[in-house]
Amino acid sequence: MASANKVGARNRPLSPHLQIWRWGPAMLVSILHRVTGAGLSLAGLGVLLYWLGALASGPEAYAQFVKCMGHPVGLAVLVGLTWAFWQHTATGIRHYVLDIGAGYELETNARWSVLTIVFSILLTVATWALILAR
Repeated sequence: MASANKVGARNRPLSPHLQIWRWGPAMLVSILHRVTGAGLSLAGLGVLLYWLGALASGPEAYAQFVKCMGHPVGLAVLVGLTWAFWQHTATGIRHYVLDIGAGYELETNARWSVLTIVFSILLTVATWALILAR
């Protein structure tokens, strides 16, 4: 019986993996959707809790929060979270369209995948242009 299992195991097809599939825009934005969701959950929650804690702790704590977020590292975190928000939103809309059965053609899927990245970058720039214009 053991030898029959070994023979059967050797003849089974291998599951596709990243060494077999070619990288493409659809694969990239699908992975970005997961990464941005995790980033928004972890880093976004951290910033939100820091902000709420600073609000609840008084003017000195809030001034420290503003100083921290105004530092180049803090600004990089906020810009990164803004991009993650827009990228996650754009790929979420793309996934919704795919869920209703549209956009599976290879060229269409690749085009919309690239456009989600372009839209997220443009919307991040527009968001920060509005914030900094105030």
